[in-house]
Order: sequence, then C-alpha cells, then structure tokens
Amino acid sequence: MTEPLKKLLKTLGPGIVFAGMCIGVSHLVQSTRAGAEYGFLLLPAVLATVIFKYPFFEFSSRYTSATGKSIIHGYDNQGRWVLWLYTVVTVLSMFIMTAAVTFVASGLMSIVLDLNVSTDILSAIILGVCILILVGGKYNALDGLLKVVSTVLLISTLIAVIVALYKGRVPAIEGFEPNEILTSSGIAFLIALMGWMPTAVDMSPWTGLWAEERIKQTGYTPSKKETLLDFNIGYVITGILAVIFLTLGALVMYGTGIQLSNSSAGFAGQLLGIYTKSIGEWSYFLIAIAAFSTMFSTTITVLDGYGRAIDRIYTIISERSAKWSYALWIVIIAFGGYIVISQFLNNLRSLIDLATSVSFVIAPLAALLNYKVIFSKEITESHRPPTWLKYLAIAGIAFLSAFTLVYFYTLVF
Repeated sequence: MTEPLKKLLKTLGPGIVFAGMCIGVSHLVQSTRAGAEYGFLLLPAVLATVIFKYPFFEFSSRYTSATGKSIIHGYDNQGRWVLWLYTVVTVLSMFIMTAAVTFVASGLMSIVLDLNVSTDILSAIILGVCILILVGGKYNALDGLLKVVSTVLLISTLIAVIVALYKGRVPAIEGFEPNEILTSSGIAFLIALMGWMPTAVDMSPWTGLWAEERIKQTGYTPSKKETLLDFNIGYVITGILAVIFLTLGALVMYGTGIQLSNSSAGFAGQLLGIYTKSIGEWSYFLIAIAAFSTMFSTTITVLDGYGRAIDRIYTIISERSAKWSYALWIVIIAFGGYIVISQFLNNLRSLIDLATSVSFVIAPLAALLNYKVIFSKEITESHRPPTWLKYLAIAGIAFLSAFTLVYFYTLVF
C-alpha cells in the first residue's frame, strides 16, 4: 500500500459519518416523499439546496484543518454572545431532530423484527441502545457501523433505481391530478424538504468535532487537501443519493394515488415496498435490515453530534472539561427526544415537517455564523476559501434567507 493511500485511509471517517447522518430522514423520508407526491418537479429545489448549502459545511471542515479545533471555538472567538447564539439554536433543534430520526427508525424496527409494539416503546429501546453504544465506544463504534450499513444501503438503492429506470414510471391512475407546489401546503413542504437537504446547516460544526476524534483515533493529522477530500466524498454521496431517492419515489409511487402513511410502521412498509416493486420480493428483508441500520446509525449520529456540541460548549464556557458531561448530555437529549415522540405518535409527517422546517428557518443564521468565522483574521490566507466559494456562500445566504421569508409569509398570509 502506497504512503498517500495509507494517509487517505487514516483521514477517511468524518465524511462517512456525515453522509450516514444525512442519509436518514432527509433522504429516506423527504426525498422519497417529494418524488411520490410531486414527481420530478422538486428535483431542481433539491439540487439547488445541496449546492447552496455546500459552502457552510465545507467551512466547518476547513476551519478544523486550519486550527485543529471545531468551528464552535471560532464562534467563541468572535464573541461570547456568538457562542451563546449558537447554543440557543442548538437547544431549539436538538430534541425535535432526535425525535424525528428515532421515530422513523422505530417504524423500520417494527418491520424488521415483526413487532406489534407501540412507537414510543420501540423508540425508548432504540434510544437506550444508542446511549449504551455511545457512552461505551463513542466514535470507534460510530465510525465502524456507518461504513458498513451505508455501503449496503448505497448498493441496494443503486440497484433499485436502475431497475426502476429500466421498467419506467408506473402509469398514473385515471383522473390523477398533479399536486401544485405554489400553494400554502406546497410551499410548506418545499421548505421542509430543503430544511434537511442534505442536512441542517446548524449541524455543520459536527464534522469538525468528528475530525478531532478521528485524529485522536489514528494519531494522524491530515492536510487541508486530505480533510476537504474526506468531506467532499461524503457530501457528494449525500447529493447523489438525494436525487436517487427522489427518483425512486417518482418512478414507483407518483400518480398511483397512494398516500404516504402517517404512522412510522406504515411509512416503513411503504418505503420497503418501493424497493420490492423494483428489485423483487426476495429483497424485502435485505432492504429492511439495511434501511433500519441506516436510520439506527442516523439516530446514533444525531445523538453523538448534539452530545459533542453541547459538551464542547460547556467546556468552552466553564473553561474546564468533565468526563461525565458527554454522557449526561446524551441522556438528556435522548430523554427530550422521547418526550417529543410521545406527542406525535401517529403523526409522522407533522413531526418531520416540524423538525425540517425549524432547521430551515435557522439555516440563514447558522450559515452567516460560519461565513463570519471562516473570513475572520483567525484564518490564515492559505486556509481561506477561494473566491468562487466565497461568492457561492453569499449566494447561499441570500437563497436561504429568501425562502425563509417566503415561509413566514405563507404562515401569516
């Protein structure tokens, strides 16, 4: 094995973890739902969101490469009030986001294990197992798990979409009328779709936190080029899969008159049905296990990300590190997520739309924070983004801000 390849393998990890986090609700649920309800109408919105959000996630990895720390430290260096602002954004979203991913995972779990158990009980089991894994193995367990399940789902999904493309779109039922996007409900869904596409901007500091942990794990500090390559691989994968899941929904469900279920188990069954219609009934349990593993790993990733972020904020503000802090925050976040789930037991779409809409509304602020930090005096010229990325970031802030204003307009009028 050549030396460059050895270094690359030591670097790879944070980008895969990031991709594993993204390939959850935003892809399995929202992208599939977009295709099922609107065909290919929302494909440009998906592509635009992935492109315009890119700089703010890249800035996080770039900051870590330049300083060896998470961009959360950059927030604090801009002023303690900036760090507090990020803390408020994080607290506002962490329970809802945790609930959304766990809710979907519980539905897939009921399918895989053929359980007739309520969503809240299954969610409690999933959250409990996640706590044990994270507190026990932390990043090592997360990194290893995601590399396996992401590969299985990626291969399965590619096969499914190739077969679906070969078969062609399922004929529409007689009298079918396409959904319009320029309505209050259509715009609300568009905002929800873009909220977690490929994921929430306020989660961008997590890539830096995982990069720090990867360095501890391997003892190797990657170069800027290697760090950004790792991130870009993960980001490109998420973008491609978003298009693939939308395509599956459009080819297999659009125009059939089938409404996506509001229960976690019901939706899980419909999701697996998309694969079996394309690949065949033999693939049911293979896809079920892969999909559940993906959502389970997403739940672990979200818990880990929020736990690390809050733990780091605590460390910066208190100026001390506590071994118990990470574990305590993991438990608090899991418990808060469970409480939210208990309020949305039979309303999957409302919970997910709430979670993703909250993410989109706070996205312009999170994007602006990352922009402010990466172009601060703290970052040397050699690590500053190129001109094209700077202008893309400005366009991204304008894009996110404009749609947020549209969202609030639809709420008022």
